[in-house]
Amino acid sequence: MAKPFEGIRILDFTRFLAGPFGCYQLALMGADVVKVESFEGDDSRISIIDPDSKTTKMAPYFMAVNSNKRSMTVNFRSPEGIAALKRMVEQVDVVWENFRPGVMDAMGLGYEVLSEINPRLIYCSVSGFGHTGPEMTQACFDGKIQAMSGIMRLTGEEKDGPMRAGFAVCDVMAGMTSALAVSSALFQRTHTNRGQFVDVAMLDSALNYLAIEVAEHTLTGVVHKQRGNMTISRKVTGNRFETADGSIVLAALTEKQFAGLLTAVGRSDALADPRFADWLSRAQHEPALREIIEGGLSSTDAREWERRLTAADVPCAAVIGIEEVIQHPQLKSRDVLQNVQTHLGEKVMVGSGFRLAHGSPTIERAPARLGEHTAEVLREFGFEDSEIDRLQSNAVFGGAPVATAV
Repeated sequence: MAKPFEGIRILDFTRFLAGPFGCYQLALMGADVVKVESFEGDDSRISIIDPDSKTTKMAPYFMAVNSNKRSMTVNFRSPEGIAALKRMVEQVDVVWENFRPGVMDAMGLGYEVLSEINPRLIYCSVSGFGHTGPEMTQACFDGKIQAMSGIMRLTGEEKDGPMRAGFAVCDVMAGMTSALAVSSALFQRTHTNRGQFVDVAMLDSALNYLAIEVAEHTLTGVVHKQRGNMTISRKVTGNRFETADGSIVLAALTEKQFAGLLTAVGRSDALADPRFADWLSRAQHEPALREIIEGGLSSTDAREWERRLTAADVPCAAVIGIEEVIQHPQLKSRDVLQNVQTHLGEKVMVGSGFRLAHGSPTIERAPARLGEHTAEVLREFGFEDSEIDRLQSNAVFGGAPVATAV
């Protein structure tokens, strides 16, 4: 069964994370994605975490979100290179970029120009603030949006001050938003036969994911503070607790689960305590309730408590690291992690977060070496071998010459 986006061609001008992550979602679902890079390549190809990446240009950061894509390199300062890219646009469905507004226009590759060439083109621009508003031309990265969106004021313990999330949450929010936006535009095109401009802003995307917190403020006037590890429901048994060895997060959010928790830790007697009669009184007496719970949890380690509480139908999980979660049998049963054969050897990569009954998203192609497919792609777009040789010889395009291109 074909994947959902097989037959869709995408020119991917994105770099870093927000753009590549979004484009990666469609690549997993069968779209033919050609990553168009400068001769230096996407900045994320090199990382201080991986010193070898200075030579290989295949840092984990890059490899994580660029499988199933092909790479071609072009001199963006070459008028002939820009002209060749415009020629390719005639045959693609989507152009995807995440430069600041105005940069693609300055190169001659903005939406107004390209939509004249191909009226059915979906043109997706991912930026910090979108193409309107007073901040539109400002440089932007994940940390800036975490600070501006309010996320940092919600994260961490109040005594420690605002805390950045432990991963690039705003980048991936914007990336996933752009994947939905492009998918929507492609579907709409089946009715209208027209392309359109898709404007995705990181700040907008972050607020979309903060819908509950925004509503709580606009509807009740509450000013949010850091809530540490507490659940958004503010129920005090939805929090992190300490065991004899390690931390465990509990999500006992119903009366049945609350009773199951106290019974499991050997304190069913506390169910009759008026201080814990309902959620409001439990919140008012949170220190005393925590002392009771952690007193019971102190008898053994987090993993054993996860087993016992799960058996009692109390939602919980021991707090573990990436090195442990990738070994989890649940993930192995779902093929979320795939073994991908790359030119650096077999690597474990994360695929899609969902499965379809027909045509599920999978990794079929390893992350591409810089410029690996330049000649191959140009040939597919109708360039003659002699023309490709000339363009590469004149440093308009990079990559291996036609005679040796694989």
